[in-house]
Amino acid sequence: MSKVVVIGAGINGATSAIELRERGHEVVLADPGPLPHPLAASTDVSKAVRAAYGADQEYTELAERSIERWRKWNQEFGAQLYHEVGVMFVRRREMEPSDFEHESFKTLERRCHKVERMNVPQLWKRFPAWNPELYRDGVLEIEAGYAESGRAVAMLIERAKSIGVELREGTRLVRLDEDDNQVKGVVVENSVGDAVSAPREANGFPYSYKIPGDFVVMAVGAWTPYLLPFTRKFFRATGQPVFHLKPSKPELFAPERFPVFGADITTTGYYGFPINRDGIVKIANHGPGREMSPDSPERVVTVEDEKNLREFLASTFPSLANAPILYTRV
Repeated sequence: MSKVVVIGAGINGATSAIELRERGHEVVLADPGPLPHPLAASTDVSKAVRAAYGADQEYTELAERSIERWRKWNQEFGAQLYHEVGVMFVRRREMEPSDFEHESFKTLERRCHKVERMNVPQLWKRFPAWNPELYRDGVLEIEAGYAESGRAVAMLIERAKSIGVELREGTRLVRLDEDDNQVKGVVVENSVGDAVSAPREANGFPYSYKIPGDFVVMAVGAWTPYLLPFTRKFFRATGQPVFHLKPSKPELFAPERFPVFGADITTTGYYGFPINRDGIVKIANHGPGREMSPDSPERVVTVEDEKNLREFLASTFPSLANAPILYTRV
């Protein structure tokens, strides 16, 4: 049995810790907290779960396994964390070979998924929130949907603790503990004002200490190039704007009439989700984004971001064009 230190308690860190513990290893899961971490990519109301990945068959196979696991988690946790409402990727012009949508459709067909091609006007009558004259083609993946990502992370952390994973919330990575290029664990410090699970000096200032380990798993997402500087040669962190809107006609955005979508994501770059239990419709940008650290003070939605969103809404979802924005994040 090995001792493994997992840094980062988002979706990747939590699931890694669970899997390692179930394989018999001693596991410490460390995160600065609070958990779920408010700045983490996985701490959100929703994330798309689909097998449509263009011509990338390996990713499609991974997604198929993922969907099966989400279905099992719904049963195991006794909570609907995964909502199978369908996912569609549509575009303004007809699909052609090499297009993301075309290759997704062909790959899913070949692998016997339930799919529909969105190229017949009457199909759009099922989705009345959309401007039916704007989008001409696409693929609807019926056995796909979205996960309630923040809830899922919270439940997985509790699962990890229940099977013997040691959680060190309030613990911030300082550096890897290395000797002659051999990793021996990590050096961390407590986050002032966070959880009591990390040691702290009497005056409340950060207290540095080592967590030994035979292996270290770094699951820190967008913090990777900042916590492991050598990865800046091939990694960069980018931020994209996310909007939560309150529709005046919520019935148009119910899951059966408004599946998860990607609209011209190779050009306009917007995707979104049906209305959730709080009456919120989430729409976000899928463009190249702005390079920034996750902790950057520039991590705010700009006036230009909102202007671009409003233009997209006016053309695509007329009834959302003037909907109030309740919350934004990057």
